[in-house]
Amino acid sequence: MQRFVEASVGADRRVVDCGRLEGGGFATVWRVALDDGRAVVLKVAPPPDAPLLRYERGLCGAEARYFRLVATYAPQVPVPPLLHHGTDPDLGEWLVSGLLPGRSLWEWSESERHLDDAPARYDFGAAIAALHRVSGDRYGYDGGRASGATWREAFAAMLDDLLADAADWDVPLPTSPARIRELPERYASALDEVRRPSLLHFDGWDGNLLAEPEPEPEPDAAAAGTLRLRGIVDGERFLFGDPLMDLVSPLLYRRVEDDPDHPFLRGYRAAAPGPVVFDEAALRRLSLYRLHLYLLMTVEMPSRGITRENHPDRFERLADLLDQELTELGRAGSAQRSARNSSR
Repeated sequence: MQRFVEASVGADRRVVDCGRLEGGGFATVWRVALDDGRAVVLKVAPPPDAPLLRYERGLCGAEARYFRLVATYAPQVPVPPLLHHGTDPDLGEWLVSGLLPGRSLWEWSESERHLDDAPARYDFGAAIAALHRVSGDRYGYDGGRASGATWREAFAAMLDDLLADAADWDVPLPTSPARIRELPERYASALDEVRRPSLLHFDGWDGNLLAEPEPEPEPDAAAAGTLRLRGIVDGERFLFGDPLMDLVSPLLYRRVEDDPDHPFLRGYRAAAPGPVVFDEAALRRLSLYRLHLYLLMTVEMPSRGITRENHPDRFERLADLLDQELTELGRAGSAQRSARNSSR
């Protein structure tokens, strides 16, 4: 620990306390207290020979780039300040960032103190809208991972990589790879409506959202018992693409289009540069993005040590969700074909 600190913030700094932060699925993360009073987060990447999914290669460096992007172009978004990103033959790769206040929304949901998290989710929606104002020069991931000159090309490459990962890790899928692989071409017109590569956080589940109770000036104040957003962490999975893709993970296992009054969506709509319209093309893309996320969550299980034995319901649940999205996409495709035939 001390060697990481010396290499990051100077040889004159000392560690006075540290503790493991749980919840990360990729890197090893520590909370570190320094002798100058600062509290920082140390994130250590897996060793270079660790087996990873294709899109996970270089995630530590990707997170450093994400922090710099947000600090430069969307400084109102509460991400940790990047203090150092380093590589060393002995230490490997790591980054050090500031420690943001608060506990994750997932932790709050598991605690005995029941607070209204709607304001924090509203804040998160507004923050994601601010991220979406930032544009890239290419779609998909950076760092030599799946990308493309168009969103359709990048999305197809992302699916192809996940299917290749499934084959490498011998992950059984609830449908044939060919059925998934042909989706970008089948829904090309919907994907091709995306004409600007927006900065996406992508990983907006409750474990990555830090919140604190709002001050309670009076016992009966309207603000009492509410949570406000204090930070958004784990941005290493960022990419550039369709803003709609960022509306999937905040409502995990649900459909954002079926919940128009969800506080996340209300916050997003309030801060978005234009109206958020769920027309037919948008609905098809949302279905594709949910399918992508459920496929990713299925494929990553062996690399996370998740098996049917220790998580017996996870595979079945994801398989059912994948099947629902495939069925919905198939139903929509049939309706489109019937409409075209009737117009001839």
